Amino acid sequence: MATPEEFFAIEMRVGTVLKAEPFPEARKPSIKLEIDFGSSIGVKRSSAQLTKRYTPDALVGRQVVAAVNLGERRIAGFKSEVLVLGAMPDETDVVLLQVNFPVENGTRIG
Repeated sequence: MATPEEFFAIEMRVGTVLKAEPFPEARKPSIKLEIDFGSSIGVKRSSAQLTKRYTPDALVGRQVVAAVNLGERRIAGFKSEVLVLGAMPDETDVVLLQVNFPVENGTRIG
């Protein structure tokens, strides 16, 4: 079980998807994302298993929620810098978390 301090150490922020493209090299169907988290964090990259519900074109311009301080992971040679968050009805299905109204990129989730 995580303590409140451990939970609040995870920095979750809102960002806008600038670029999205298929990622056929990934072991599981995925999409490569470039996400703008505002001037304090900048543009970060992520590999996200979103192909069941989303196309790359549908993701561009969309605000997403991501954990931005978990470190980097290499996925099929791609540097994934943030973890995009979503609900998972099953192991292959992700429904993105979203804000109800547009907010500034980099807005903290608390």
